Amino acid sequence: SSDAQLLGEFLKIRHKDTVLDIGCGSGVLLLYASLHQPKAMYGIDLYEEIIRQAEHNLALNGLSAELITGRIQDYRERRFDVIVCNPPFFPATEENLMKTDPALRAARHETELSLTDLFLSVNALLEEKGHFFLVHRAQRFNDIMHRAQDNGLALKRIRTVCRKQNGSVRCILMEFVRGAATECTFEPPQYL
Repeated sequence: SSDAQLLGEFLKIRHKDTVLDIGCGSGVLLLYASLHQPKAMYGIDLYEEIIRQAEHNLALNGLSAELITGRIQDYRERRFDVIVCNPPFFPATEENLMKTDPALRAARHETELSLTDLFLSVNALLEEKGHFFLVHRAQRFNDIMHRAQDNGLALKRIRTVCRKQNGSVRCILMEFVRGAATECTFEPPQYL
């Protein structure tokens, strides 16, 4: 989807950073992260077949990353300088939108990863002054900010994305910093 591309282009990563992609899917955000030549890349996803697809896509581009099959809620092996995530956008209560395929359902709905669990995991895995990059629906802004503040994450940068000029905001791109007071930069909107 365009969400992964938008987030990938929004990333700011340094050469010394270790990067984790939560819900790495096919590996597209790891491919974007690789453009910054980070020190190391990691990805985690629930399904082995999804991990295999990410491995294949990285290999096609001459890249590698440590890829883990499992729930982020259970992973506590190390901490990261940068975490990126294109999370499920819809609460599990929106059943009329639910997909029957478990992988598609987990990618779109908070059945396996709620916004609360996402921010708790980021708090546990992100280094002090580390950066967390997120794309989400604009309608969830208040909920996102509440979860971020509860977990010691300060909003550093935000960009809105609209389908057209003077159109409604489709999604938001956000960069948070853990444990550091920071001013927030509102970037000019981006148009699809």
